[in-house]
Amino acid sequence: MTKPLLHFCHGNSFPSGTYRQLLDALRPHYEVRMTDMVGHDPRFPVGDGWSGLVDELIGHLEGHGRPAILVGHSLGGMLGTMVAARRPELARCVVMLDSPVVAGWRALAWRLVKLLGKGSRFSPARFSERRRNVWPSRAAAYEHFIAKDLFAAWAPGVLDDYLDVGLAPHPEGVQLRFDRAVETAIYNSLPHHMGEVIRHGFPVPVGFIGAVDSEELRQAGLASTRKLVGEHFVMTEGSHLYPLEHPERTARLTHEMVKRLLGSRLADKATPAREQA
Repeated sequence: MTKPLLHFCHGNSFPSGTYRQLLDALRPHYEVRMTDMVGHDPRFPVGDGWSGLVDELIGHLEGHGRPAILVGHSLGGMLGTMVAARRPELARCVVMLDSPVVAGWRALAWRLVKLLGKGSRFSPARFSERRRNVWPSRAAAYEHFIAKDLFAAWAPGVLDDYLDVGLAPHPEGVQLRFDRAVETAIYNSLPHHMGEVIRHGFPVPVGFIGAVDSEELRQAGLASTRKLVGEHFVMTEGSHLYPLEHPERTARLTHEMVKRLLGSRLADKATPAREQA
């Protein structure tokens, strides 16, 4: 019997293969597909509001031939929500992993910051634009990352998964596959129009799983997210990167959330995608 289709999309700067442990824990329940790295296909350039990235994810989903459960971390969860709003026939539900909705006065302030060209001063772009991205060897890259508290907090083996999928050969050794210019552009083009996206009744069920120690949630606020997801709101231990810190727990919480969102419809496994009107 065909398993429900689940499509995963990553957070900014981390290819989806970094989440191997999380995705492997979901495979007993779902047919798992994923987007490797958004923003690197020249057909879908990064632009203000991420419209091109939404188009890129839509292209992947259209190839499945049936609607998918959309699960995404941070950037990936926001893209999944935007896709579901634009093309609801492609999505059965959305699970946002620490992907807060920025709306209201925060969105207005962010729009002004972008208009003034000062996005890098008020986003993680101030770090990504000068991030080290070349090392003489994989071992040197490992030592660089494991010395940082953020990466040392990841579950055993996750950093190895990140390096396995995140490094490419370079004349001087190895280089990050995720272009830091793309990463920076994604941060600086964070949508300011999400209030419009969620203003009216959302066409598919949406759930949110946030982290109690997420600095990103603190900055974004949660009022708009709660308005979107209603009772489908869960908090768990960890930082913004909790899917990499606690992959098995994240998989359990994700599966539980999908069951809450779809209920008996989860067994509707082979419904073909509806034709776009």
